[in-house]
Amino acid sequence: MTAEPVPLDRTPDARTPRYVPSDIEGKWQRQWEDDGLYVAATDASRPKYYALVMFPYTSGDLHIGHWYNYGIADAHARYKSMRGFNVLMPMGFDAFGLPAENAAIDRGIHPYTWTMQNVERMTQQIKTIGGMYDWSKTLASCLPEYYTWNQWFFIKFFEKGLAYRAEAPVNWCPKDQGVLANEQVQDGLCWRCGTPVIRRNLEQWFFKITDYAEELLDFSQIEWPERVETMQRNWIGRSEGVQFDIPVVDSDQKIAVYTTRIDTVFGVTWVVLAPEHPLVDALTTPEQRDAVKAYQQQASKQTEVERLATDKEKTGVFTGTYAVNPVNGSRVPIWVADYVLGSYGTGAVMGVPASDERDFIFAQKFQLPIIPVVVPEGWDGTDLAAAYTDPGVMVNSGQFDDLPSTISKVKVAEWIEELGVGKRTVNFRLRDWLISRQRYWGTPIPMLYCDTDGIVAVPEADLPILLPQDAEFKPTGESPLASHPTFTKATCPKCGGPARRETDTMDTFMDSSWYFLRFADPHYDVPPGFDQEKAGYWMPVDQYMGGVEHAVMHLLYSRFFMRVLRDLGLTDQSEPFKRLFNQGTILGPDGLRMSKSKGNVVNPDDYVGTIGADAVRCYLMFIGPWDQGGPWNVQSISGIIKFLNRVWAVATEPRAVTSPDAASDAKLLRAVHQTIRDVTEDLEKFRFNTMLAKLMTLVNTMYEVRTSASVAAWDEAVRMLLLMLAPSAPHLTEELWSTTLGLPYSIHKQPWPAWDEALAAEDELRVAVTVNGKPRAELVIPAAVQDDEAHVTALALALPRVQAFTEGKTVRRVIYRAGKVLNLVVG
Repeated sequence: MTAEPVPLDRTPDARTPRYVPSDIEGKWQRQWEDDGLYVAATDASRPKYYALVMFPYTSGDLHIGHWYNYGIADAHARYKSMRGFNVLMPMGFDAFGLPAENAAIDRGIHPYTWTMQNVERMTQQIKTIGGMYDWSKTLASCLPEYYTWNQWFFIKFFEKGLAYRAEAPVNWCPKDQGVLANEQVQDGLCWRCGTPVIRRNLEQWFFKITDYAEELLDFSQIEWPERVETMQRNWIGRSEGVQFDIPVVDSDQKIAVYTTRIDTVFGVTWVVLAPEHPLVDALTTPEQRDAVKAYQQQASKQTEVERLATDKEKTGVFTGTYAVNPVNGSRVPIWVADYVLGSYGTGAVMGVPASDERDFIFAQKFQLPIIPVVVPEGWDGTDLAAAYTDPGVMVNSGQFDDLPSTISKVKVAEWIEELGVGKRTVNFRLRDWLISRQRYWGTPIPMLYCDTDGIVAVPEADLPILLPQDAEFKPTGESPLASHPTFTKATCPKCGGPARRETDTMDTFMDSSWYFLRFADPHYDVPPGFDQEKAGYWMPVDQYMGGVEHAVMHLLYSRFFMRVLRDLGLTDQSEPFKRLFNQGTILGPDGLRMSKSKGNVVNPDDYVGTIGADAVRCYLMFIGPWDQGGPWNVQSISGIIKFLNRVWAVATEPRAVTSPDAASDAKLLRAVHQTIRDVTEDLEKFRFNTMLAKLMTLVNTMYEVRTSASVAAWDEAVRMLLLMLAPSAPHLTEELWSTTLGLPYSIHKQPWPAWDEALAAEDELRVAVTVNGKPRAELVIPAAVQDDEAHVTALALALPRVQAFTEGKTVRRVIYRAGKVLNLVVG
């Protein structure tokens, strides 16, 4: 509660006649900024609370979806500040990426110009939200003061063996002779010239995230939504199995395969290589070469997602060569099929159609043998109508026949190891992070190529490697850096001879993998690019908020990055984000996802200037649970506008009270304390819609006792209402608190109100009475007797409505939830 209350001043000169959002919102936003009200500094005497929303890409205009994230996140941060936490809530811009480069080509404008214009535009738009964002700590990832440290980290990763160069498949336009990002491939065609895109291998840079695969499966230090943890577990894809070699007939070659079902190895009837497997050419016979080459060419035009689609028709081609199943000596054909990926596992799999649904379909199509090896109990020896994938009994498996397959998994694995042809191993679906991008608008990779010394890192003293401002943006399909007259020319720091500079730039996920550390001091200009002492105070982020679509990219990369920094001795923490909340999606008025092509994008600027930012904020909170979202419905905003006007009225309009009523005071006091309790619980759990509903109920109660409550009770209720509403409607409450009522500035620096459970308790309770589970009556009881089950039961049985359904029957059981529901089981 507040300190000793004083009567609120509602003289005509002290209050504003009516609520006009445009009169107050800009005024308070400027005042808060001038006063540095939300500038956060380290303060060891207070508990810290680092609240962070995923920083926006510099697209140029905010839409209502941005407000749904930033405005509601701000309400929670304001609440935490009022609870006594030292809150840091910064805002920055994810400013590198393909759209800016496209704008350079399409509009004839430099990406830097386009991006910084958007930063300025979006900054002003975000400020209209009225958030407590600390703008003294803003950053943009495209500025050299930021991307210098991307380069510094890259060098440290390289020195630690975590950055390496290797071949990887890319999207390639044969006409433009250049690499395309996934976003530039549209229906399998080049977005610029419409030429069918193919896949080809290219030397690129990787980060060895796989070195941390096992550790990234540990979520014990964080409180994240279960679905995000599940998505990351599935993406990392840890499995325990056996890797073994299958020898090729009449050759010294061996094909390495990995399987989690070693119990089915006796049922192998073919081996499949990925089209890009390095052994394909060597194992293809002259008779099959044309067919295999054609198949490889066809597969190169498909993305990995397309190749792995479950509804895709299974295709393949025989190489003409055979292998030998090492466990039984059977001769099996070697095929090439695009459902196997060269970048996953060994790039080869064994075909066991009796125990794998995909293999069963493949075998049926190409008339390959199907040998049952794991069958259900009681199998009568008939042909299988479909693949049997559950545990069962071993058959056609030599010395392992009649054993349960669960036991045979271990025994066959041990036998394989004894034979010396394989070993048990752990495999991961996760692949190393391909960080190279063949673009201009990104962080230049600080590596050199020297004919004498090979790959050499740029000396730290020479950082940053700046993007040349005079790059030419032509639709050639490759980075403008590659054709720049001077950018590629460098000197080897080892031998002093000529060297060629790397022209790839970094994936923009590099920018977002550590920006949360930089926010502690965005102008820190010495290694490691963030103030370790300040970051040590603020980190980890206490509450991170953003879309679930980033679950297996940004969120996973950030966890990896933090662990590498830990191992480099730059932090003592392993996790970047302690808690995570994924907000839902705001749909267009038509109930569909917003897009410019549908014409259903809602611009918040259209509403802020008329109904005000507070109304937009509160409507977005009230639209439904924050993690679910919902459609924008302009007709529904009227309810929120009416509510805010009622708040204004109860705080400003004089009351005519002739004789204060003690019962009214008690009712108002009880409602206030119940609301404080319930609103606090809702805000802790991000239940903004029910929080506002409870504040609306309190306002209704205030209107009920408007002419009968005492001055002291009424004024206290007004104070508590404004304090509880302050996180959601910061402008309106500040105006009423600081200007209209003359209370100490700022309302956002006041302590959050506390409730008294005794004062919140009801004098009477309404108990629903059911008979055999069907509602029959309502019983009003004194709150003092709610725990006396026998007494409450007797009162219920005395109700005429209940007697009508119990007369002549025996009460066999009573189920009572104290003060809530009483169920009589009769018969």
